[in-house]
Formats: sequence, C-alpha cells, structure tokens
Amino acid sequence: MRNRIAPQSPRTLERIHKKSMQLFEECRRYLAAGVASSARVTPEMSPIFFERGKGSRIFDVDGNEYIDYILAWGPLLLGHCPQPVVEAVKKQLDLGTMFGSEVAEEVTLSRMVCDCIPSVELVRFTNSASEAVHMALRLARAYTGKSKIAKFEGAYHGWFDDILISIHPDADRAGLETEPLPILEMPGQPASVLSDICIVPWNRLEIVENTLAKHSKHIGALIVEPIMCNSGVIPPASGFLEGLREITKKHEVVLIFDETITGFRVGLGGAQAYYKVIPDMTVFGKGLGGGYPIAGFGGKKDIMNLVAQGKVRHQGTYNANPLCVVAALATLRELSKDHGAVYKQITELGKKLMGGIKEIFTENGLPVTPQGPGPLFSTLFTDTPVVSYRDTFRLNNQLYSRFWLALLDEGVRIWQSARGLWYLSAAHTEEDIDITLDAITKVAKGLKS
Repeated sequence: MRNRIAPQSPRTLERIHKKSMQLFEECRRYLAAGVASSARVTPEMSPIFFERGKGSRIFDVDGNEYIDYILAWGPLLLGHCPQPVVEAVKKQLDLGTMFGSEVAEEVTLSRMVCDCIPSVELVRFTNSASEAVHMALRLARAYTGKSKIAKFEGAYHGWFDDILISIHPDADRAGLETEPLPILEMPGQPASVLSDICIVPWNRLEIVENTLAKHSKHIGALIVEPIMCNSGVIPPASGFLEGLREITKKHEVVLIFDETITGFRVGLGGAQAYYKVIPDMTVFGKGLGGGYPIAGFGGKKDIMNLVAQGKVRHQGTYNANPLCVVAALATLRELSKDHGAVYKQITELGKKLMGGIKEIFTENGLPVTPQGPGPLFSTLFTDTPVVSYRDTFRLNNQLYSRFWLALLDEGVRIWQSARGLWYLSAAHTEEDIDITLDAITKVAKGLKS
C-alpha cells in the first residue's frame, strides 16, 4: 500500500481515509479479502467505504466528496438515488418485496424492453448479466444442436466457468494473434471447458470468418460485446459488426450481443440500434435497473420459444422480483422521456470531457487516447488508438495508476484499471465536467515530474 495517494500529494491515506481503513481491517476478519467482489480490490490502496450518494456525487465514511464516474461500475445511468426510482421502490416496499409469482408491472416492463431493443421479440429477466449470458449460451446450443461457443479475446461475459476464458491473458501465454489460445482465468475452472470454446481476435473479421468456417459444424454461437468494454472501450471497425452478422448467418451460428454495458447506455436500443446491426439474441444488464439488480436476455421468437415451450428451463427465486421490476420500469420511463433526449445530454458531456482530457494531456506532453461514444469512454495511456485486446499490452499502466490516485485526491473518482471506463449519467452537469477538467489539469502537471 502506498503511503500517499499520489507522489505529488501532501495528504496521506491514513489521514483522509482513516475510517475506511479501520473498517477494512475489521471487515477482512470476517469477509474474504474484506470485499464482496474481487473487482473492488486494488493493489494501490485499501477500498474506500461509502455511506451515501446523490446525483453525480458520492460520499465516503470519512466525509470526503467525489464526482463519481464509476457509478457502481455502470448501472447508475440516472445518477445516485434518482427520485423517480426511489419513489417507485418506496411505494413497492409497503406492498411487498417477494411474491414468487408475477406482478402487473412485469407486463409493462417486458413490453417496453421489447419495444426498445430491436432484436428482442421475447424476453426473460434475471438477477445478473452473468446469469443472462449463461441462459443465452444454453439457448443457442439447444437451438443449433452445436456445443462450441466463439468469443473474443479480451472480452468479459461474466464469471461462470464456461465463458470466463481469455479475459486478460498475458502475451506469453496467449498464442498467436491470428490464432489465440483459450486461457483459463483462475484455478478451480475445469480444463474440460476449453474444448467447447474458440477464441478470436477483435476487429479481425477475416480471422473470425476462417474460424467459423473451420468449426461450422460445432460452433453454435458467437458472443460479442458490440463495443468491447472490458479491455478499454474499443469500438468495432467500420463494417466489422455487419460482417459478423453476415458470416454468422452463413454458418448458422447464433449471434449474441452482450449489451450488459452498452444496453440502455448508448441509447434506448443499445449498441445494436446505434450501429444498426441486429443480432439473434441480446443480453442486457447494468443500465436497466437504475441501481437495482435486474438483467435479462431476449431474442427472436423461434429461439426464445424454447423457453416459452418449456424445452429449455429458466428458473430463479429472485427473478423479476417486484422491487427490481418497479425500479427498472421507473428507470426506462425516465430514459424514454422526450424521445430519449437525455442521451444527447450525456453524449455531449462525455465528448466534452474526452476532448478536454486529450487537450490537457497534449499540452503537458503526456500520452492519452480517449475512446468511446460519450456516455462511456476510456482514457488509454498510449499515443495511438487501441483497436484490439493486444494493443492494451503497450498501455502505460504505472502512469495511469498515478493518474487515478491523484484524481481521487482531487475529489474525482474513476476506475482503478488502466483499461477502465468512465461512465456519465443524467445527473452529471457542465459544472461537474469543468471541475473535473480543472482537477485533471492540476494532476497532469504533477504527472510530468
């Protein structure tokens, strides 16, 4: 653990995060690693304990206030504690939290999801996107009768054994870029799952086509983030998604868009509406619930009818529980107002922030490439665009570590990973962006030394 938040900072961790550090030391006596998700662990410092959030701001137990660009790792599209969502949940609390059956609001929510997402003719809800991915893959296998799945190197689709493969493989283990090796992410995953997965490189359409052609009798699905978001925000090359759509049809492979991150964030219709490429199935998650745990999967009727007819079962005690349903419904209603006008606001703020970061870093002779559509983007510490997972090997991780720690010291909270995202919300303002850019200006000057 560092003694200071950043080399140029006079304040120490012990001084400004004293209560957080005390809570962490107590918590780790009972909670493994002191956190409930491994994604919250960082080598630079112990985790911060937060007590409340409102709008674009989040407040820790030591009384520190931050402009929040993590937004609970993406779900808070409306910001912290949006009033319409809070009111809907409070009302439902008095009516009941679990019935083990359906509620009327589920009808409206299902209809709205089907109306929003072009590929979704029928939908099912889950508690997490990992579950939704699991069901989408099962359905694709059942529909095609083929067991193999193709996925992209560097893409994350949840933490289940059969898909937690080649997430961030080291260069010396990953094999050739033209023929990436499937690499297990951690101990405990059975090696047997490797026989049912093919790894392909992002933005290399000809290699994807060759792989699908070679294994066409065995590959049942190609799962893809339409914008790769877990290795930095890496957009698809021109014609790439269109090409995936064409070759999956050609080889009778179910095309699954994992829109856990992009769904409802880049627009009501997700990235598939943004790029006008319609998959066979879609997974969505973070943006739907306004901060409540609800996700889902959906697609063409001829695939989803396997669930409707009971041939492929989908179960879950907490699926579409009333609290999450009303939260999701309130969220979608807010996002839909004025034909989704909020997306223009979020996009413009995001692009202003991206442009400002680039300008500040250029003025200070520092490498950075902001990438993304605006509502989400990444600041990649390199001089040239990142177009595939292996391009991330050249990122200046040490410089990024100093950057996020120094920004935290200035009251701006961003992802700890050098591949990390910035998320904008409807609650962020022009003033937030100006304050953030002022903080970045100060930090950038310190990074030069």
